[in-house]
Amino acid sequence: MARPFSDPPAFPDPLAFPDMDALRHACAGLPPADAAARQAIAARNAVLTKPPGSLGRLEELAAWLGAWQGRATPVLERVRVIVFAGNHGVVARGVSPWPADVTGQMVGNFAAGGAAINQLARVADAQLTVIPLAELAPTADFTEAPAMDEAQFLAAVAAGHASVPPQTDLLCLGEMGIGNTTAAAALAAALFSGDGTQWAGPGAGSDAAGIARKAAAIDAGLARHAAWRGDPLEMARRVGGYELAAILGAVLAARRNRVPVVLDGFVCTAAAAPLARLHPEGLAHAVLSHQSAETAHGVLARHLGLAPLLALEMRLGEASGAALAVPLLRAALACHAGMASFAEAGISARQ
Repeated sequence: MARPFSDPPAFPDPLAFPDMDALRHACAGLPPADAAARQAIAARNAVLTKPPGSLGRLEELAAWLGAWQGRATPVLERVRVIVFAGNHGVVARGVSPWPADVTGQMVGNFAAGGAAINQLARVADAQLTVIPLAELAPTADFTEAPAMDEAQFLAAVAAGHASVPPQTDLLCLGEMGIGNTTAAAALAAALFSGDGTQWAGPGAGSDAAGIARKAAAIDAGLARHAAWRGDPLEMARRVGGYELAAILGAVLAARRNRVPVVLDGFVCTAAAAPLARLHPEGLAHAVLSHQSAETAHGVLARHLGLAPLLALEMRLGEASGAALAVPLLRAALACHAGMASFAEAGISARQ
């Protein structure tokens, strides 16, 4: 059984991305999947004891895993769940019913094994790592200034990038941060158009007045940073957050090492979205674990062309949906590797 919790990695090399241009270059030069592995999996699928395509997305998932692992027989021995935590200055605008202190308290709860993700990672037989960013100091209030300066943003991206061991079979990503659905909604609006009313939702339980404050904060942030709205990385820096930047770095590292990724809910999906705007196949190595109860998540998923695997009315974050998808992926691989062929089973093939 994998360890349920691990310490975060050493602090990353601050020169991993010395400037925004270096990061932009890394996002533009992404490796493709292994076509030979995908073809081998398709060939095996064609002779297994079932009608063609009858296992639906389970067949697609096995092929996706193999193509990114570069294996005709994919494995899920080293599954990692990484949760990034960060705080947000925009919380001062009343965008959350929870105080910012809860972020740090939940990090302590993760360490003590008392959160939902601890239980779900154990069920998934996955190693859980929780990484607080910037010592949980808040970003700037993005309605008044960029959430992060360039050095802070690049350091958070580098922290996420350094957190992904190349010897990983599957990476599940999530986050914890009071106020981060506001940052995610602002980033989604910046990347895909729209305003605060279209993208703001209840998050961690905001009432109608709270949602209105979120929408107003999003609109104020979009107006302040309007000149950079066409630049995905600049908008991630200006209206995002430390944990969102770290997720972007982790998704980028996974792609560069051909590690398949499972995204969690609305915040995690928004955090990864700049990569899709910077490269036409930027999220080809990622699947969306679930569609959260945050209404805007479905809209964002459609913009990215991501079809969720599950729909369980969840809106917890902390990689809970991503961890729940792991047993489904294990089932896909069990069918692919364990089923007999028509010849092996002595069953007549389709005419």
